[in-house]
Amino acid sequence: MFTRLLLVMFTITGSLPLLTGTVQAGQESPIYLAAGESALENTERNVRDRGDATLTPEDQKETKSDVRITAKIRKAVVKNKSLSVNAQNAKIITRNGIVWLRGPVESEAESMKLQQIAKKTRGVTDVINQLEIKAP
Repeated sequence: MFTRLLLVMFTITGSLPLLTGTVQAGQESPIYLAAGESALENTERNVRDRGDATLTPEDQKETKSDVRITAKIRKAVVKNKSLSVNAQNAKIITRNGIVWLRGPVESEAESMKLQQIAKKTRGVTDVINQLEIKAP
């Protein structure tokens, strides 16, 4: 009986790799945007963001005033329901009272609206608008 059980166990465990196999994702297949019209290619943006010339969220200063400014702008942007999800998720980076706005937005109007919100925020000395209008 014990020998038969061992034989069954060995047969089952030995055939598991054959039954399961391996699954690989197709690396050659392109990744498409939600609209399904163009391939998602952000290599140039990644190279640009790797250098010291472009600020990223990691460059946010940790001074109380800069953190407060960023939080106030973010709160106002998220509260504005007329803005798209992309606009509400724009990067807001504050350094010494200067605010950088980065990321994709749906239109020039959204870009200007984000810039106005930032400019109206107390403590902001300048706004650098690097928002990118999403292609139609």
